[in-house]
Amino acid sequence: MSLRLFKIIWVITRHRLDTLIPAERLPLWLRTLMWFSPWRLVPVGHRSRGERLRLALEALGPIFIKFGQMLSTRRDLLPEDISDELKRLQDQVPPFPGEQAAARVEKELEMSLSEAFAAFDHVPLASASIAQVHAATLHSGEEVVVKIIRPGIDRIMRQDMALMYQVARLLAKVPEARRLRPVEVIRDYEATLFDELDLYKEAANTSQLKRNFKDSPLLFVPTIYWSYTRRHIMVQERIRGIPVADLDSLVARGTNLKKLAERGVELFFTQVFRDNFFHADMHPGNIFVNCDNPEDPQYIAIDCGIVGSLTREDQDYLARNLLAFFHQDYYEVAALHIESGWVGEHTRANEFAAAIRTVCEPILEKPLKDISFGQVLLGLFQTARRFNMEVQPQLVLLQKTLLNIEGLGRQLYPELDLWSTAKPYLEQWMKERAGVGGLWESLKRQAPELSHQLPELPVLAHQALSRMEHEHRQRHQQANAITNMHSQLTRQGKRHYRLRVGLILVAIALAWQPLSNWATAQEWPVLAAAGVGLLLLLWQ
Repeated sequence: MSLRLFKIIWVITRHRLDTLIPAERLPLWLRTLMWFSPWRLVPVGHRSRGERLRLALEALGPIFIKFGQMLSTRRDLLPEDISDELKRLQDQVPPFPGEQAAARVEKELEMSLSEAFAAFDHVPLASASIAQVHAATLHSGEEVVVKIIRPGIDRIMRQDMALMYQVARLLAKVPEARRLRPVEVIRDYEATLFDELDLYKEAANTSQLKRNFKDSPLLFVPTIYWSYTRRHIMVQERIRGIPVADLDSLVARGTNLKKLAERGVELFFTQVFRDNFFHADMHPGNIFVNCDNPEDPQYIAIDCGIVGSLTREDQDYLARNLLAFFHQDYYEVAALHIESGWVGEHTRANEFAAAIRTVCEPILEKPLKDISFGQVLLGLFQTARRFNMEVQPQLVLLQKTLLNIEGLGRQLYPELDLWSTAKPYLEQWMKERAGVGGLWESLKRQAPELSHQLPELPVLAHQALSRMEHEHRQRHQQANAITNMHSQLTRQGKRHYRLRVGLILVAIALAWQPLSNWATAQEWPVLAAAGVGLLLLLWQ
């Protein structure tokens, strides 16, 4: 652990990443500390700041490379020279030797390359943070690509995750950071990240996504060749398309970029709400475009190692929230947050709504080029901190995917109005979900179970009626017992009352007239009180 931490510090120092920090924005004490830090003795060199950042992330391994991939789509947040360099992390990570890749393929398939393939290119087509891809041809003549996991990558990832857990546990002890639930977020990230190391899971995800969009004009997903797929290698159909980030080629082909951008939004919402199964690693290196018909472009998706899904409750909650945002109903947004338990139940909805309105109102009804979800999320997080709102780990993947979609939209068609594009789709989905059609679909899904239970309905009905009758008798017996107890308590109460009154009357008579003088007593009230008191004492 200490060796890994030392390496991270050394890489940051060697590439002088401290020069990327805007010193003028730091407190004076921190600027002074940085001025006297030993890494200032290391020369910056001739490389640009973007190149130094890219090389540092490559040296630090897959977790840091993925962070760089996400940053590469946010040209609104980074200078152009840094964005251009980080873009190379999407599919131009330094490869491992082709001979090593061939040896791993033979080991996994337990056969020679010549037995498995008619041709295998030792020079990789692309190389990414966790795996690299080689072109090959099957003996049947089909062109395929072979994806191979980097050797020893799991060991490096486990070291980095252990460091991230340490940092997360330290953050969890800080009251301000505790609401972010850092340990749970890292745990979810770890699960999704290590899923990428098992290519069986990626192959299954790819097959599922292909079924979801069979014959769809929105998306094409390549076929998996299961007989050649193992845990550390995967063989799939080779695709021919233009990288979505290659705008020059898309423009040269006459691609309808407006329609392509709108289809990207539709594709996102279709995956999240219709299928509840979405590609959660949609950086430009994983997305291509089929331009055979430039006026009707189609997306091509690869690398389905990270996918996400939501519970039915999260789906409904998210859709209702987005629609409330689109309708500028901030009180509904606040009420949904309180109802879901994301903020304390004692939070005042009108105050929370006013805070959300302050953040969101300036961005609505603006084209995508004029807004930034990054800035909106930052503003919402600052608002959430005031109301002690907790981060929901199950939505982190969705937020990451939404940021990737925004980055793609900015590159393809900056004039895209995300709100007007998404609003009709969400309204239609909610209508179908809550209407007669949604009820019918729910009944169809439950039909097999209902048909299985149908022959047992008479027995179940008899059991239910018997149970109801038994419960009714029990309630009747309990009611009678309560009535009897009440009557008994009432009688006891009356006896106690008569006893107290009788004792009081006899005591008054004795106090008024001593017992030795009763024979000559002439006061009739005293005699009457004594008599009534004695009668009450005897009536017990």
